[in-house]
Amino acid sequence: MDRPRHLIFPSCLGAALMLVVTGWALAGRTHAQPAPAVMVPGSRVHLHAHNCYPERGQWTDRLARARRAGAPFLAIEQDLAWVAPTATSPGRSVVLHDRPPVGDEPTLEAHFFDAVRAQMEQALSVPRPETWPVLVLHLDFKTNEPEHHRAVWALLERHRRWLTTAPKRPHGQPPSGLVPGPLLVLTENGTDQERTFFDAVPEGAPLLVFGTVPGAAVTLPGEPEARARAYAALAPERAMPEAASSYRRWVNFPWAIVEAGGQVQAGAWDAADAQRLTALVSRAHALGLWMRVYTLNGHAGPGDGWTPSYNFGSPDAVALRWQAARRAGVDFIATDQYEAFAADARRHP
Repeated sequence: MDRPRHLIFPSCLGAALMLVVTGWALAGRTHAQPAPAVMVPGSRVHLHAHNCYPERGQWTDRLARARRAGAPFLAIEQDLAWVAPTATSPGRSVVLHDRPPVGDEPTLEAHFFDAVRAQMEQALSVPRPETWPVLVLHLDFKTNEPEHHRAVWALLERHRRWLTTAPKRPHGQPPSGLVPGPLLVLTENGTDQERTFFDAVPEGAPLLVFGTVPGAAVTLPGEPEARARAYAALAPERAMPEAASSYRRWVNFPWAIVEAGGQVQAGAWDAADAQRLTALVSRAHALGLWMRVYTLNGHAGPGDGWTPSYNFGSPDAVALRWQAARRAGVDFIATDQYEAFAADARRHP
């Protein structure tokens, strides 16, 4: 589950656009042979399946539903918490919505990696790297214990042959090219994640997961309404002041950066809103960054465990935003309404 961060804005160290020209080989991919450019920012629009995991034993079919929805490009969000080891049980990363874990949550490995194993192996058996990644995994760490990060890194290592990777370069240098694999893994900017996922990786060794740009505090007016208006008017150059780096490759915004107050306070969608969205997306892509916006729902009832503050209030209202986000080239459009989004994309390609 995402929580709007109205006072935190992305900033990253890097000085050039992301170049995605690399080499690959099915067994032990290298950088020797050039491969087609894939996943350039703005080249794909993904259905981003928000909170795509069971909650309190309910909604156990979300991952299957997202994969069946028929979106041409799909990203899956998995919220993670760490269950510490005991005398009878090893530590494990589990998927869940509410903390703390109660003990019956599925592990990340069982819920996601085992579920997509056949798809990944099929992709590797008939390699088409110009189409890779075929799936994006978004990790949203709800607990950031160092042992949690190390456990997830070890899990990624066990599945390295599936992964889109990139050789490590220091921050401040142009991003290294991606080495395509059928699965791309993204994470956010949680406490100390970069220590494990970037700092601990030797120079030139492959990065297995890619983070958001780090947050930078920006002073806004104190009153909530004034703060909301200032956030939605923040210049894209202030919201995104620097370019992508080898590890930091995406930005993650609440919808409140587009419409003041976010979903529940949004008025009629108009040309000024569309212009605002396009300006933000254009800035991200010019910096070599993928952009995600969250979470665009529109329904009259309570939804299936969906967060009320993400609701525009009607299917028509959200469809206008989905279509605008696709036209603007938002890379990851988060929603809980997987099938409705995919159907709308087919009606309005």
